[in-house]
Amino acid sequence: MRSPGGALQRQRIDPAFAADAPAPAADAAEQVQAEAPGDIVVTARHRTESAQSVPLAISVLGGLTLERTGAFNVNRLQQLAPTLQFYSSNPRNSAANLRGLGAPFGLTNDGIEQGVGIYVDDVYFSRAAASTFDFLDAGQIEVLRGPQGTLYGKNTTAGAINITSRAPTFNFESRGEVSVGNYGYRQLKLAVSGPLSETVAARIAVSSTGRNGTIYNTTTKSWVQSQDNLGLRGQILWRPSSTVDVTLAADYNEQNPSCCATVYYGYGSTQRASARQFPALATLLGYTPASTNPYARLTDLDSELRATNRIGGAS
Repeated sequence: MRSPGGALQRQRIDPAFAADAPAPAADAAEQVQAEAPGDIVVTARHRTESAQSVPLAISVLGGLTLERTGAFNVNRLQQLAPTLQFYSSNPRNSAANLRGLGAPFGLTNDGIEQGVGIYVDDVYFSRAAASTFDFLDAGQIEVLRGPQGTLYGKNTTAGAINITSRAPTFNFESRGEVSVGNYGYRQLKLAVSGPLSETVAARIAVSSTGRNGTIYNTTTKSWVQSQDNLGLRGQILWRPSSTVDVTLAADYNEQNPSCCATVYYGYGSTQRASARQFPALATLLGYTPASTNPYARLTDLDSELRATNRIGGAS
């Protein structure tokens, strides 16, 4: 997520996009078509085919669209994909919905099966917390609306998000992007691909996102609600013939933010006696909120914030 109210300045290292100007989210469909001026090719049914021939409600976003619009995670993706909604107060309390259906947004749902499945190169991410990670070298994202149990299993009663990474290439290529903003926001993306031999190619990608805290904790005298994301991905492609591709991929993602704090907004009275209302209880315990103005961005948490999130694997 970008820092609130912070307009970002972005510089791309990839010379192929050096002259491209950021396009608004409303132009997403045109950008996808520009990336694939013919048929838009999708793999939603586990085979390569034209999006026009797939009997599914599907939205397709190419890598260039994601870069131009700054959609680097599921939270940003909902601004481009119709009917996709994403809620997250912290990694454990996250939910993705399609058409209003999905997993409940409760106190903690990291053990509850999702209604919208998230797949990266056909590998299922079973925990809702995985939806808070940054996209890593994504080449295309397909958002499938409606039940997808036949294709993707029982955890897709509301739909699926199918993320396809850029594959290793036998021609050397590199791409990079640097973004900066207020609150100390900084983001770095870098990918390098090339041949190791006539039949083997490799690709390495890294993504790092950081931001200073936006809420001041008067108890610990420190800023909280920061961001600290890191993603690494490596792929090796073996192509013994023109009809056979064997890919070994491994990735690691980590979030270690000082998250997630809340501020005092107000209270609503209940049907209990006045002695059991918040003002009376606060007076009894000698407690005074750090501020009753939510826009002061002050909190007084006295417990440790533990929101570290790590995930990794190979396929």
